[in-house]
Amino acid sequence: MTAQDSPARPSNWNAPNIITVARIIATPFFLWMLLADGGQGGPLRWASAVFFVLAIATDAWDGHLARSRGLITDLGKLLDPIADKALTGAALVGLSILGELPWWVTIVVLVREIGITVHRLMIAHDVVVAAAWMGKLKTVVQAVAITLALLPLAGVLGPAAPVAYWANVITMTAAVALTIISGVDYVVAFMRAKRVRS
Repeated sequence: MTAQDSPARPSNWNAPNIITVARIIATPFFLWMLLADGGQGGPLRWASAVFFVLAIATDAWDGHLARSRGLITDLGKLLDPIADKALTGAALVGLSILGELPWWVTIVVLVREIGITVHRLMIAHDVVVAAAWMGKLKTVVQAVAITLALLPLAGVLGPAAPVAYWANVITMTAAVALTIISGVDYVVAFMRAKRVRS
């Protein structure tokens, strides 16, 4: 196959990557909406929760778009996890600043997420660690837990508010547990892949 016959590389500035960049740029605005409300459960708090849900949805959509249309690029592989961690991190930090989430939860999650993301990027050319089902489950549970934490349901549920509180406690506990367990699972998988390669 000649150079002319080889398939053209997709442009870095394709639709999925533009959506990813838009998520990164909009994340500070999301954090502003969350903090500007001051924990009062007003329109800005609802807007921040809606933004988070839409951003999570576009993450799944642009990934599907990139895979289905052959638009996967090295830039996209770099930016996508950055966009995910930026959004998740902003939500957790914002909730902790408002006093609605213990700081240790935010620190544990961010240390795991940032550490493994940086490690994946550093070893990308040497050892490939496939995404495990536990990591994918962790991502879903994190998204659900953060969404429940962002939604000011206590103000609209009245007597049923404790149900929302405990649902959030349970899902956030599950998210933290899966964050730690999937992190250990990643390290074990990396060591096995490294042994196989050596």
